[in-house]
Amino acid sequence: MKLGDEIAGYRIISEPTNANGGKCIWAFAEKNGQEYFLKRFLEPKRPREASTASAKSKRIRLEVCEEFELRHRTIMERLRPDARGSGNIVLAVDFFHEGSTYYKVTERIDTASLEKPQSLEPRHKAVLLRTLALSLQQLHEIQIVHGDLKPLNVLVQKQEGMAFHTAKLIDFDDSYPSGNPPGPEDIAGDSLYGAPEWRRYLQGDETVRADQLTTAVDVFALGLMTHLYLTGAPPRYAERFASPADAVNAGEDLTFDVRLSASVQGLLRAMTAREPRARPRVGTYLKALTDPEVCALTHKRPGTTEPEPESTTVPGPRTSRIRTNFTGRTASASENPPEAAASDVPESADPVRSAEPKKSRVRINLGHRRNP
Repeated sequence: MKLGDEIAGYRIISEPTNANGGKCIWAFAEKNGQEYFLKRFLEPKRPREASTASAKSKRIRLEVCEEFELRHRTIMERLRPDARGSGNIVLAVDFFHEGSTYYKVTERIDTASLEKPQSLEPRHKAVLLRTLALSLQQLHEIQIVHGDLKPLNVLVQKQEGMAFHTAKLIDFDDSYPSGNPPGPEDIAGDSLYGAPEWRRYLQGDETVRADQLTTAVDVFALGLMTHLYLTGAPPRYAERFASPADAVNAGEDLTFDVRLSASVQGLLRAMTAREPRARPRVGTYLKALTDPEVCALTHKRPGTTEPEPESTTVPGPRTSRIRTNFTGRTASASENPPEAAASDVPESADPVRSAEPKKSRVRINLGHRRNP
């Protein structure tokens, strides 16, 4: 794939790159006057007819490809554009193979950085988190696990003339039906946001069955992201662990920012529980954010009524090293728009519609993955 190539009618209009692409090469493409985002999967590869490989080898490769194709088409069939809340989900518009290679196409979405989401007013934070949760709830209602929920896979939009930001969920390459993930050697995602059972499954722990990887995997990631969006940093965990899930698997508690309200800390503690069944459903999360003031940072300086200054880190004990960075960067919001109530985004409504006025689209860049 190179600039100027035409693939199944899509003409490549940018230099292909693997930047934040994982196992994909991506580029922008044009077809019938419209621009798209096109991914070329590096694997799996379909066996070529002229291949000199053995019949057995070809059969095994074809079985892997058929499973890969079935998973992607199942997600596309279940995520229909006319479903409730689908306006906040960036759906694939095409999935095909040409020769031995698979491709996926979505609408082109131009992005920029939204700096310091934690600097938003509580009501704005609540709207942002609720729109993200509504998209996730739609997935879970049709028993789909996103599988790679993290800030880089959330697009944040602010409509012209509107006070609040809303979230769009993108990148379903690693999604799978709840309880039916790919095998440990094929499952993908980001270990920094992976759930405890997902980490153990990936590491070959035979006590973890495939049917234990359910929608609760996303709830764990949403808990981590909520802490990040509200405070500017993830929950703390000891440096000796490679990820929050590894700490939880070892029986260690994650440490939450003391400025968070008691109700939010309790919610996050439940969302990041080791056992999937102990985590709340997304509907419970949405109810917890009905009052936007729960998103306020409330800790006060000892002996005063003044709030602690906003900070992206919370110092840990001098005797221990604490990990506070999810290998991304956080920067600052350029504006402080008027307040908007969280109730402006009802659970049954689609907060972003195609008929709305022109939007400016921005993206929180706190992770390490591709454009969509």
